[in-house]
Amino acid sequence: MNKIFGTLCATALMLTLSVTGCSDTKKAASENKAEEPAAQAAPASASTGSATETANAPTEAAAPVEGTKTITLANGASVTWIQDNDGDKLMPRTLFSDASDSLYNSLNMPEGIPASVSTFLVKVDGKYILFDAGLGSFGGQLQKRLAALGVNPDNIGLIYLTHFHVDHIAGLVTKDDAGNDVKVFKNAAVYAGKVEYDAWMNDIPKNDLQKGIMALYKDSLHLFAFGDSLPHGVLAMDAIGHTPGHTAFQLANLIIVGDLMHGYALQKDHPEINSNYDMDKPKSAESRKRVMQYARDNKLLMAGMHLPPPGFEE
Repeated sequence: MNKIFGTLCATALMLTLSVTGCSDTKKAASENKAEEPAAQAAPASASTGSATETANAPTEAAAPVEGTKTITLANGASVTWIQDNDGDKLMPRTLFSDASDSLYNSLNMPEGIPASVSTFLVKVDGKYILFDAGLGSFGGQLQKRLAALGVNPDNIGLIYLTHFHVDHIAGLVTKDDAGNDVKVFKNAAVYAGKVEYDAWMNDIPKNDLQKGIMALYKDSLHLFAFGDSLPHGVLAMDAIGHTPGHTAFQLANLIIVGDLMHGYALQKDHPEINSNYDMDKPKSAESRKRVMQYARDNKLLMAGMHLPPPGFEE
């Protein structure tokens, strides 16, 4: 697809919930069965701190930029949570049809479960790595936040993708003055799971956006397998279920879990509960239990693309 987002918007109402994401931009993402955020309110404030903790625990570093929080990992790398949605976000009760009314009501969150649409920027070995690229033209705040952090997109050398839903890859592209789709991250190598890539290129319908973006980055695209060790000590981990090749990434004492959870307040204690966005619910529940147990056993800090602000949970 040459005009990615034009085709996307023209067929927006064709979205089916089973492979879509966050609800607010369903219209924009419908052609691609992808995730979009719910209606937003005023921008959320950033939570920041200073690096005063021990080297074996995540430490906070000053990050006076709205919608961000920066911590330092055990290996000295810094990781910055970047809120890509504008304002507050709540995941509605209807997203969690697996949950009984009594279980959901016990949360005392009738308006919805606090969440976010997030990306994570890592600086390690003097290099920038971006984990997922966010919403892009569908309301994404990533470019504004990067500018406020003093980071030029041209300086990002690596992008690791958890999966191919719209709110994770649309930020890879923009329009030039002539209306053509062009790369946002001109110098970045893009790493994607081979299972995820093959599924979207061959098996999943309404995949024009995914095909178009991957074609645009074809000369800098690298496909990995689960268990591969990627540049700068990043481990690619099997987290399938949400999508066919959904991937978690471990770096030092951090694990980035992608869309393993859409409603943290509910799913942290009930990992058997899926969101309706999970394409294979049994596999998603199994991955959620396994990855969360791995994080507990290894005392890892968890970062997630839909965790509530500021995107980190121990």
